[in-house]
Amino acid sequence: MPNPLNYPDAPKIRVLITYQMSGKQLQAPTDLFIRQFKWHMTVVVGSVIAICILYIRVSWHDSTVPLPPQPQPRRKSSGSLPQELSDLTHLLHWPPTLGDGGDLLASTSPQTSTYHLRGPPQASYTLGGYLEAILVARDHQGRPKTHGGDLFRAQLLGPYLKAGVPGDIQDLENGTYLLSFPLLWAGQAQVQVRLIHSSEAVGVLRRIWRDQWATVDFTGYFRGPTGYEEIVTCNVNPLLTGEEESTCHYRDEDSGELWFCARPPTLPCDSLVGHSSGHYWNVTTPHEEALLAWNVTDKVLPQSISPIWVAKESNKSLVLSPQQPCHPGIPGPKPSGFYHRAVWHSLSCSGRSFSTVDSILGCLAGHIVHMMGDSTLRQWWEYLRDTVPSLKPVDLHATYQTGPLMAVETTRGIVMHWRAHSWPLRSLRTPVASLHSVVRELGGLAGGPHTVVVLGLGSHFTTFPPSAFVQRLAGIRAAVAALLAREPLTLVVIKLANTGYKSVYGSDWFTLQVNRLLRAAFADLRVAFVDAWEMTSSLALPDRIHPGRLIVRSEVNFFLSFICPT
Repeated sequence: MPNPLNYPDAPKIRVLITYQMSGKQLQAPTDLFIRQFKWHMTVVVGSVIAICILYIRVSWHDSTVPLPPQPQPRRKSSGSLPQELSDLTHLLHWPPTLGDGGDLLASTSPQTSTYHLRGPPQASYTLGGYLEAILVARDHQGRPKTHGGDLFRAQLLGPYLKAGVPGDIQDLENGTYLLSFPLLWAGQAQVQVRLIHSSEAVGVLRRIWRDQWATVDFTGYFRGPTGYEEIVTCNVNPLLTGEEESTCHYRDEDSGELWFCARPPTLPCDSLVGHSSGHYWNVTTPHEEALLAWNVTDKVLPQSISPIWVAKESNKSLVLSPQQPCHPGIPGPKPSGFYHRAVWHSLSCSGRSFSTVDSILGCLAGHIVHMMGDSTLRQWWEYLRDTVPSLKPVDLHATYQTGPLMAVETTRGIVMHWRAHSWPLRSLRTPVASLHSVVRELGGLAGGPHTVVVLGLGSHFTTFPPSAFVQRLAGIRAAVAALLAREPLTLVVIKLANTGYKSVYGSDWFTLQVNRLLRAAFADLRVAFVDAWEMTSSLALPDRIHPGRLIVRSEVNFFLSFICPT
């Protein structure tokens, strides 16, 4: 999961108020549900008002709380929240999932579901063409399903060529799916289909994402003058801290976001010094757990189509990448690329391969790279540190898992930072002073042609409703727009979230929704995207939240292609 980065100066967190709530402390699940329902009603109304304010005012800042003096960039329309991002119902649409009526055998089965070619098989196929197939979802008794909503993943693989490309899946919402695969290399190719989650399991995930205010909590550490500490529960919502009587309420002055901790027994709210992960909550019934069990999750369907042969076209054995250099704002095609001989080939621009230390140093020379986000982005920092011997890490005496981390190459003038985003952050204990919001970090950058910003967001927000991530994106989007307005030559790169977890706390289904929000938030800004989702779902490799070196190298090579397009 994600982790932090750069400077050790304290975040501008101000303790504003103490929530006073009447009534006895509620601990029983029924009482907690009532409190959550009341809070839900309050927040629903508040959210409608907030979105209106956000759409007009760009930022989530509370104008009643004075902010420290700082330069005010000229506001542009691109700093406002895109209209499509405020329409979560449309943006996060998923076909209806009707459930199984409590009968596990009525759920979609990876053993009985089948697929076949849409047309008659051919002796050979044309390079640059398409292969189409029909997938029929069936339950555990072999009966065809009559509705859609399953999460399948389809791939066209070339095992002997270390090749692979994700297939497009069209849900016809009647239990059948249309699969389409571009034929991008000459030679043998094989269709593979996996059932990631049945529609019934997706229904469970949808319910949790919609109805649960959180599926995890966090720990706050308060310290007194003598070193005495008190430990409490913290979260994004005051009703989720376990304390009804009083709650410490924190507001980040840069992002405007709120954080809550149960009030410690004796210490004041402003003595909060540490943060860490807390507990994972049990939010599923036994039947729901069975729908998400390992034996029906992320399973390959029985092979239904024989390997095909793709013939060379005009003596070409590969569909070549476009000739245009990689630059921010370039449209993202589907698929965004493919692997051939373990090398990622972009279909949006002429991505480069930085296979030597000198080529990496030559590209990064004179640049300051600011990486902000989760631990999958920290892997980029680690890859460059480990690949380039002269890129030396500087010991900032910080918690490694959360940062800040820094590496420098003095002869080429390279500085490379990584730090985790602020809470909500599942991590080992880390000083609160190190948890800087991304908005704060972006606001402190002058920008320019030698400044590179990389944002990797999403993994730590799958345990909260989508509205929590939308709020975070709204502030970051405004900060990115302001940075590009004051220095348009600044390069901003968005790393999409990759495949990985398959549980109620971090499912691929959640990640798909997170990536939809990421693309929508930055769609009309001049930023670059690295599609880590497709890079981690194109080969016959096991899904890992922290991908292996082959994948990370491909991600970094494509990232460097935006810094050095030619």
